[in-house]
Amino acid sequence: MTRFQNPMDGTSQEALAGLVAEAVQQALIQHGVLLDTQALASASVIAGSIAAALPFLSQTERLAVSSFKGEWTALATEFLRAMADNIARGGTASAGPGMASADSADESPAPGKDIERLASPPLRKPIDDLQSMLIEDWAGEVAGSTYLEEKFRIPRSTLHRWQRRNEVIALRKGGRKHAFPLTQFVDGRPAAGISEVLAAIANPRLAWFWLTRPSPELDGRIPIEMLKQDMVGDVVPAARDLSPD
Repeated sequence: MTRFQNPMDGTSQEALAGLVAEAVQQALIQHGVLLDTQALASASVIAGSIAAALPFLSQTERLAVSSFKGEWTALATEFLRAMADNIARGGTASAGPGMASADSADESPAPGKDIERLASPPLRKPIDDLQSMLIEDWAGEVAGSTYLEEKFRIPRSTLHRWQRRNEVIALRKGGRKHAFPLTQFVDGRPAAGISEVLAAIANPRLAWFWLTRPSPELDGRIPIEMLKQDMVGDVVPAARDLSPD
């Protein structure tokens, strides 16, 4: 099996891209989008190639992409303009006199360099964004040690011991303070399996992001909810599979 073959059903990335491209082309036609034949084919191929690439990324990369809060339309426009500029400068050969096919645009080496240049930052940037975003905007309800001691009756010493042992998700919130997502607690203590998840995903923010979103590897179920149901044996292997290795 190669990285271009879907491990679930053996579908190749090229075949999946073709299916998506065909569906996109039909959708554009049905909605009366005014494009000439060549532009319509190119739009379909580009959309199909991008969509088909996602299932073949590592889980870590897919998490990064899904956490991206930027403007996808502007990013796509920037990429296409850079690609067009590169072709206009003679960066790729034409398919024939006066005609450039969608396949030639997909296979030419010069636009590939633009793809690498423009696509790599969006994969890195979401992780940086997750580090800098306000916790309240994505992590759900959180609280500090004082609240947990007063409302959950969790002594600070116990909380700090859990934190040292990586048995609890602690999200840094300015300076040396930490906030603790409340959803992770069951009967006054962290759900079993959190330490194993943190061993697999060292970044607490990325770990909590994964724990609180539906996971394709878990049939769309939410990992933290599964941990709270003592389904550690299902969740931990999925977390370990996040490694690109």
